Amino acid sequence: MDVEILSRLQFAVTIAFHYIYPPLSIGLGVFMVITEGMYLKTKDKFYEQMTKFWVKVFALTFAIGVATGIVMEFEFGTNWATYSRFVGDVFGSALAAEGIFAFFLESGFLAVLVFGWDKVGPKMHFFSTLMVALGSMFSAIWIVVANSWMQTPAGYHIVGEGLNARAEITDFWAMVFNPSSVDRLLHTISGCWLAGAFLVISVASYYLLKDKHIRFAKSSIKIALVMALIASLFQLFTGHQSAVGVAKNQPAKLAAMEAVFNDQTNAPLYLFGWVNEDNQEVKFGIAIPSMLSYLIGWDANTKVTGLNSFPEDERPPVNIVFQAYHLMVAIGFMLIAISVLGVFLWWKGTLFKHRWLLWVFVFSVLLPQIANQVGWITAEVGRQPWIVYGLMKTSEGLSKAVQAGQVWYSLIMFTLIYIGLFILFIYLLNNKIQHGPEEADLIPSEIGHPKA
Repeated sequence: MDVEILSRLQFAVTIAFHYIYPPLSIGLGVFMVITEGMYLKTKDKFYEQMTKFWVKVFALTFAIGVATGIVMEFEFGTNWATYSRFVGDVFGSALAAEGIFAFFLESGFLAVLVFGWDKVGPKMHFFSTLMVALGSMFSAIWIVVANSWMQTPAGYHIVGEGLNARAEITDFWAMVFNPSSVDRLLHTISGCWLAGAFLVISVASYYLLKDKHIRFAKSSIKIALVMALIASLFQLFTGHQSAVGVAKNQPAKLAAMEAVFNDQTNAPLYLFGWVNEDNQEVKFGIAIPSMLSYLIGWDANTKVTGLNSFPEDERPPVNIVFQAYHLMVAIGFMLIAISVLGVFLWWKGTLFKHRWLLWVFVFSVLLPQIANQVGWITAEVGRQPWIVYGLMKTSEGLSKAVQAGQVWYSLIMFTLIYIGLFILFIYLLNNKIQHGPEEADLIPSEIGHPKA
């Protein structure tokens, strides 16, 4: 493999591992705000103890997330020095804002959140929980802003030429609110809420199947199901808005997402299929006629730009983008279905009588994680060959001095370290789950078979 492929693979591996943890932190942060808010409102110590348990899980996730995120910033300088020089003024401001407004806020109140239960008052502790949750979301805001600028650059001008060329900010707020940032941020945040909600649902369902911590498990599931229902429906809305934005700002990416090779109106929307890029056709596919055109313009006669309208060296890989995008959409509808079914059975009073559904809940924790990963693949592979859309190609952003052997060595090393950290995370998370909440603090506890 050449240096470009290896460097892209190295960054993909590190960010894929890292992206397991921030969505869980963001989603759990919202859940903790809800449960501790319920404690302040009801004065029921049960909700305080519920929050204490999830704070332990949050702290573990936060710690591993920080450890896995540091490497990527170094990779900008080692593997992508030309790119870093070009976007440093833009990217640096967003990352600095993340450190000042997000990371310091989150980490500053984290100690109070974890260790301050008996040292500060309930309202101050709730304020700390709220600040940590907001800090985690602020972090996502600035990271998504930086990435969105790479997708749809705005508020800049180019100074210098050749290797000395760089983008400088001319309008900070135009950079922040670039054409894709709001849609992508809302879509990303709702995916994080789903990751946190379904982690809670999974752990609580496991407890019910084992006849442990019954009141804790039932209450956790009910709160998380409402959160999941709201987030999954919001995810559907933000996903549609993002796709409309992609059609306008990155038409080659949309063409790859739906395997549209020629300009056409009444473009179909594929449910699934396999793209033969050489023959420019979708095999084994089932499509809804005219639906793609209708969804992006509310008119079946809306024109969709095909890949053949772009130079061959400016087209993204089609099949991987197509498959990742459709898997993300399929999982999104599955999460809506699970959430709706859970809330409906809760309303009917039979939610906890269906053991098969509890098993579905246990494994549902994997779905938001998979959706987040393939959504990232859709966004990043879909903008290839550009590292900054329309301004710099990926091959142009590489460091000039890095050799393939060096990248191979660091790729293997980082992969082993990240696998080790993931195993450590699963081991510690399992220990916390097996230990569970302090049963003595969950009075009145319910022992026995789960009932409605």
